[in-house]
Amino acid sequence: MNSLDWAVLIGYFAVMIAIGIWSHKRVDNVSDFFTAGGRMPWWLSGISHHMSGYSAVMFTGYAGIAYTYGVTSFVTWSFPIALGIAIGSKLFAPRINRLRSRLHVASPLEYLKNRYDLKTQQALAWSGMLLKIVDVGAKWAAIATLLSVFTGVSLNQGILITGAVTAVYCTIGGLWADALTELGQFVIQLLAGFAMLFAVLAELGDHGGLFGAWDEPELQGHGEPLVGPYGTVFLLAFLFIKLFEYNGGMLNQAQRYMATPTPREAERSARLSAVLWLVWPLVLFFPMWMSPLLVDSRKADGSDSYALMTEQLLPHGLLGLVIVGFFSHTMAMCSSDANAIAAVFTRDVAPVLSARARAWGERSGLIAARVTTVVFLGLSMAVATQVDSPTFKDIITVVIKWVAGLMGPIAIPMMLGLLRPFRRSGPTAALTSWATGLLAFWLVNYPIHWSVDGGVPLEYQVSIPLAVSLVLYVLIGYAKPEDTPERLALIERINTDGDGSAAAAVPAQDGAPAPVKD
Repeated sequence: MNSLDWAVLIGYFAVMIAIGIWSHKRVDNVSDFFTAGGRMPWWLSGISHHMSGYSAVMFTGYAGIAYTYGVTSFVTWSFPIALGIAIGSKLFAPRINRLRSRLHVASPLEYLKNRYDLKTQQALAWSGMLLKIVDVGAKWAAIATLLSVFTGVSLNQGILITGAVTAVYCTIGGLWADALTELGQFVIQLLAGFAMLFAVLAELGDHGGLFGAWDEPELQGHGEPLVGPYGTVFLLAFLFIKLFEYNGGMLNQAQRYMATPTPREAERSARLSAVLWLVWPLVLFFPMWMSPLLVDSRKADGSDSYALMTEQLLPHGLLGLVIVGFFSHTMAMCSSDANAIAAVFTRDVAPVLSARARAWGERSGLIAARVTTVVFLGLSMAVATQVDSPTFKDIITVVIKWVAGLMGPIAIPMMLGLLRPFRRSGPTAALTSWATGLLAFWLVNYPIHWSVDGGVPLEYQVSIPLAVSLVLYVLIGYAKPEDTPERLALIERINTDGDGSAAAAVPAQDGAPAPVKD
């Protein structure tokens, strides 16, 4: 990087902070901070939903998969995400929107206290927060790894720089700042992505052109959709996981649905995100598929290939723009996660821990939300410094195995609790499926993995915990139904837009659903 690249990067950081300061004017209360007051246009929500699903892991871990295996990086990653969101646009998006518009909650988990009970809500809230700290820690480590390649700064310095800038704008402006910065980041990524695409296309003339390049020895097998450990079972498992994860199971995407004015707008938002996930990753992945022709990775997993190619092919200025693109994805995801976890803590956890928190007014609640956001970012940055430790292994292991594997037991009670067919499943089903799913993750990934020759394949490591949770949630719901009139009325409020008698049976009190008495 030279002074021009640094100017682009510093200018980007300055614009992000400026957007946060401008967004501050739109935040008057906790609802504004966490759900944009339900006033976010569907197209902005859709772009924000799309951008909050990326991070620099795309340009490190998945770049390594693309470098090694080729197009399977798209077939087994962004394609199942697009399909999962498209399914969720009908199944989950409108119902999640009604959590805010009909139940007047500000956290995706806030409704669980009435759908199940307080113990279930707290179990899912605490495990979700802890998982997100690890998840975001991996994202900070990924972007710091890229920054070190280009600038030479240490891993910890990179984590501090990106985390501090993100903390400023998302703490000041809340979800509005997140969405508006993600819109700006999307525009930047368009420019950076096409710049890299055209640079690679120009280099392919020496390798037979766009179509002839696939015949080069370095790309042997790169055109196969399912190769190596990323086969049919992995694809189906990943689709299964992403259906829940990207429709709200990881909390931050649920907020985008909650932020739109109506369920119909939430559905349109999800459809836009699904289209973007289907189309845009092709532009980003193509240079990665061609990278074995252009660079020799210094790492065994190829995770530095995209960064090396960027340095080699792009002139200064454009190099800075692509680096900004790396930052834009990571900061979009991490800021949205910080906002989601702050919502969970201030709305779901703090009122249980403290009587003073239960008495928070608009101003004190907003202050608590901002303080919680800073604390969460600080904890995730601390975890990021340990991502390459023996406990966490490498970046892609954390993201794929830990996050995908642990997300399922948390998401199953949260997401399926919205749907009428699962109305019989109550607190017993929710807590048992959650706890057993976590136990299954530990058993499959550690004792069983260590005792099996060659280890348990990755697709089973990440899918078995979710499958166990799903089966138990359904079976226990039928064996021990807990569909009380209050819970049934709550489900009707989530599933209907009208004001029928069943929906009206659960009144709202103090901005939240009335507590259920078992």
